[in-house]
Amino acid sequence: MEIQVVILAGGLATRLGEITKNRPKSLVAILNKPFLAYQLELLRAKGITEVVLCVGHLGTQIREMFSDGSKYGMYITYSVEEKPLGTAGALKNAKSLLGEVFFVMYGDSYLFLDFPKVQSFFKSQNKLGLVTVYRNDDTYDRSNMAINGNIVVKYSKIEKTKDMVYIDYGTSIFRKEALQFVPENYFNSLEDLFNHLIKMQQLLAFEVNDRFYEIGSLQGLKDFEEFAAKT
Repeated sequence: MEIQVVILAGGLATRLGEITKNRPKSLVAILNKPFLAYQLELLRAKGITEVVLCVGHLGTQIREMFSDGSKYGMYITYSVEEKPLGTAGALKNAKSLLGEVFFVMYGDSYLFLDFPKVQSFFKSQNKLGLVTVYRNDDTYDRSNMAINGNIVVKYSKIEKTKDMVYIDYGTSIFRKEALQFVPENYFNSLEDLFNHLIKMQQLLAFEVNDRFYEIGSLQGLKDFEEFAAKT
């Protein structure tokens, strides 16, 4: 099964302070290896060879280090933002590089996911998008999502209600036609796109039981360093 993964690696990483002052978050070193290398090695171990990197802030450093991906047994292409476009805006900017169905991963997430299983489920449903979810109950970060069956009914990083016990696990999958709801060359977030699809009842939920790791916060970075030291 052909699987394409887009990694969003263009953020400013303000929560990491001095650590990312002169380098992108994807290049933060954990045990002398950039975080993006951990991501790519995990994807390659799952049989994924086609990756699109959406880069912006200090993105040249990423291109110089990872080049065409052949070092990792992968084929990497790059979509470059000339200005900050947000997570969904970055996808719109990369549209010409995307297949009809593609995964999206945050550039600070390390995830244990059965990509073929998720893609098979998604393709069996006639929906425009799917987000993987984890029953978090505010454990690793603030829960931000409510689901009903296999449909997402609520998503917000600001407003919190009792039924929001799930969190965005860090990977989504879309049909390319979903990008018609993202404005061209404007800042737009995945939250905006999620909520647009929720209103249309077009956003599926796929529950994952394994915890996630992330390096978007200092605590998350510490947790991943401890995990990497054990593996």
